[in-house]
Formats: sequence, structure tokens, C-alpha cells
Amino acid sequence: MGASAADTPTRPESLRASDAERDRAVDELRKEFVEGRLSHDTFMARMQTAFGARSRGQLADLFTDLPRRPGPAKLLARAREALRGAGLQPRAGQVRWPEPAPVQRLTFPPGSGATFTIGRTHECDLRIPDMSVSRLHASLAREPGGWVLTDLGSRNGTRLNGWRIREPVPVRAGDRVEFGAAAFVFAADPRQPPPG
Repeated sequence: MGASAADTPTRPESLRASDAERDRAVDELRKEFVEGRLSHDTFMARMQTAFGARSRGQLADLFTDLPRRPGPAKLLARAREALRGAGLQPRAGQVRWPEPAPVQRLTFPPGSGATFTIGRTHECDLRIPDMSVSRLHASLAREPGGWVLTDLGSRNGTRLNGWRIREPVPVRAGDRVEFGAAAFVFAADPRQPPPG
């Protein structure tokens, strides 16, 4: 299977921002304002932008033009730590995002059901409470030859072993799958016999 540039994994800064990431950005903006590094008007405009930010990149842009903090190394270390806590890491004039959350184990559904939905809402068979996951993100179907994963037009995409999927693809135990920023490794159900 050939790969194109369009199939490469989505950049983390384009993923949807979670409520926790917005809250951390707002807390850091408050600290900047209290220390006098932001004017009142700039602070208010950036707070409004932070609350309305849809992507991690928009949150990161709130901090890129701030000058370095003068003073002892403690202040600089505190700023770096605050940015890391907000999911932002300054590096050579750019913002770098941390590695994704640890990979979790995902067992293929037991029973005789044919299709299982994956998404953020309670109506989904597999609920993933992460803001980077669409309400109805993907489906997992049991077919005679094994399991097939399909992205259902999600905003942040579904990736199989690092590649964004655009059509139904077979999945097996040991495959890594990402729904937005949530990462899993498929594992066989130990109660079920292996496919013959």
C-alpha cells in the first residue's frame, strides 16, 4: 500500500483542544497578566480567544509573542513548567506538543454482534471521553475474514499504525489505532477462540 503526504499523521497542534487544555491556557494567561506582562486589553482579548479556541494550535499562538521573562532562572523554569502543564513547550521560537497519552489496551468486542460504534457520546458501544474524539468517530465491524475498522468522517481522523485511514481497513490483534489523540492497541479476547 503506497502512502502519500495526505496520509501522514495529523500534526498535534491541529487536534481539537480539550476543556482541560483551555483551562490551563487561561490559568497561564492570568499569571502573565498578574505579572504585568499583558495589558488589560490584550489579556481580555486573549482570554476570549482561549475560551473559543478549537485547536491546540490556537492555544499555542496565545503565548508565542510573549517576551522572555527577565530575572532569575526560577522564573524561566516556572514558565517552562507552566507551558508544559498546558501542553505547550517552547523550542527555538516554535511550540512543540508533548507525546500523546499512554497507549491503552482495546479488546475486540465479545459476542456475536456485527458492528460496534466508537465515539464520545454515551450512545456509542465504545465511549472515549476525549474532546479530540468525534461524537460518532468510527465503527468496528466483524466480518468473515476478521475485524474491519472504518472512520465515520471524524474531524481529527482515525489512524491505524500511524497512517490515517480513508476507507475500511482490516485490523488485527497488535495493531495500534488512534481516534483523535486517544491511542489504543488491539488485543484479542482471551475467551474467544482464534479465527480459523
